[in-house]
Amino acid sequence: LTTVSRAFSSMPGLASGIARDIRDGTVKKYLIQPIDMLGFLLINRIAHKLVYYLVAAVPFAFVFYLCRAFFVDVQLDPQTLAAYFASLVMAFLLGYFLEATMGMIGFWFLEVSSLFFVYMLFSFFFSGHMFPIDLLPGIWGDVVRLMPLQYLAYFPAAVLLGKFTGPELVHGLSIQAAWVVFFMVTSRLAFHFGVRRYSGFGG
Repeated sequence: LTTVSRAFSSMPGLASGIARDIRDGTVKKYLIQPIDMLGFLLINRIAHKLVYYLVAAVPFAFVFYLCRAFFVDVQLDPQTLAAYFASLVMAFLLGYFLEATMGMIGFWFLEVSSLFFVYMLFSFFFSGHMFPIDLLPGIWGDVVRLMPLQYLAYFPAAVLLGKFTGPELVHGLSIQAAWVVFFMVTSRLAFHFGVRRYSGFGG
């Protein structure tokens, strides 16, 4: 389940691609044409995810069929499915705007690959993709739960498994939505102020 969630929220090459466009000057096409860069890249990612899941639907279905014994106690009622779908959509948006914000750092620093590598490691471990964050003891678990990374993989999977219900579910979805809005605004601000200091020369 975390793999499915992570497949929704992962944005391979997005941050590095934005930073590369800034570094080599191709970001100029978004500045001289009536194209919103963040909107354009978002549409591209939506198309990519649709094609990915059309191709991956059969393998995922086969894996879930083989593991069906693990889901006998899972209550797939309409409310849970709706909450799961909402959390997946927000995981996608959170992953997109978070990585877009990371890519905008390229307006201030030419070399950001090391920063992206560190982020990738943190995301891999603390999103719940590597292991359930419930296993983290005490203060470590509390710190990770304050970060947005758990909403990329762990939270949607936990919603489907029924670990969040009632007010706790509403609270979790609200926090996830708040992180989406936060990084949506942050990415816009980063682009706005980054463009103001950007200089491009030559053809």
